[in-house]
Amino acid sequence: MKLLQDKVAIVTGAARKRGIGLATARLFAEHGARVAILDLDPEETRQAAAELGDPHMGLVCDVTRREECDAAIQAVVRRHGGVDVLVNNAGITQKRGIMEVTDEDYARVLDTNLRGVLHMSQAVIPQLKSRGGGSIVCISSLSALQGGGVFGGSHYCAAKAGILGLVRAMALELGPDNIRANGVAPGLILTDFSRGGTSDEYKHEKARSFPLRRVGQPGDIAGACLYLASELAAYVTGVTLDVNGGAYIRP
Repeated sequence: MKLLQDKVAIVTGAARKRGIGLATARLFAEHGARVAILDLDPEETRQAAAELGDPHMGLVCDVTRREECDAAIQAVVRRHGGVDVLVNNAGITQKRGIMEVTDEDYARVLDTNLRGVLHMSQAVIPQLKSRGGGSIVCISSLSALQGGGVFGGSHYCAAKAGILGLVRAMALELGPDNIRANGVAPGLILTDFSRGGTSDEYKHEKARSFPLRRVGQPGDIAGACLYLASELAAYVTGVTLDVNGGAYIRP
């Protein structure tokens, strides 16, 4: 059973080979979606789209620039006729202590992680309305829930927490238009997101203390995104889906 047959899906920050975005794009394609991969690096984006093959596409887009978001959405609409699903995955991180965060650090991290979600959502919402509804999935972080402990400093935690507030606001406002908005909060996932940060060995060692006794894989987050994007979650909106192997269990 293909859960996204004939749907058009956009995944931002989806060109990195060992990343949540590309894993999500692959899974969506396997479930029948026509996928648009958006990312910054032209060659990585081209290669990622080529891996998926026809009828999928890759577009260079800086989510901090509203005009680029609008142009990317219009390119998808011209190619596929509309949009049904948006996964806001693009993000960056920095390791900083609270007293080390500069104005420039704060602006860079907040612009990409939070403003970018707003830009892309605003660009897509009119298309979702014209289709009679759709799904917006936003990737947050366990850091947003517990104030750190995964990647990044306080400004990263703030940005990722802001995403969850934005998700709830969109769910309330857009529900009457049959547009669902939900968040996913990954825990420790084996990706290249934290380049120059913790090693794979450290992640595996740390994960031994989790209830599921393993580090997460990009596909674990992709599966959560597929659920929220599909009709299996037709009555689910405004939630934060924790995907962390039990590392953080909320009441």
